[in-house]
Amino acid sequence: QVQLVESGGGLVQAGGSLGLSCAASGRGFTGYVMGWFREAPGKEREFVAGIGWTGRNPKYADSVLGRFTISRDNAKSTVYLQMSSLKPDDTAVYYCNSVPTYGNTWGRGTQVTVSS
Repeated sequence: QVQLVESGGGLVQAGGSLGLSCAASGRGFTGYVMGWFREAPGKEREFVAGIGWTGRNPKYADSVLGRFTISRDNAKSTVYLQMSSLKPDDTAVYYCNSVPTYGNTWGRGTQVTVSS
């Protein structure tokens, strides 16, 4: 299994930007598609963005397309999510994991709060 530690969350005003990082260790990063997910209060966890091992053709949820950018540094076993033009609806705990998750244990996530 891969171990995942998310960081970079915080409080930001609507329209602002924030960058998240996800450090992976153990088996399950090399060669795998990695993704970001989020869980808002009272809602199910949802897919946000995914990126393959080569970094080509990333995929995004419609709700974040054009505002969020996913990237990865395979040498550092780290996945990033750059978020801009943030909206209050983006408020959630953000997690990373492989896509599919293959039963990986979820990390603790990082809280992103966007104030209006």
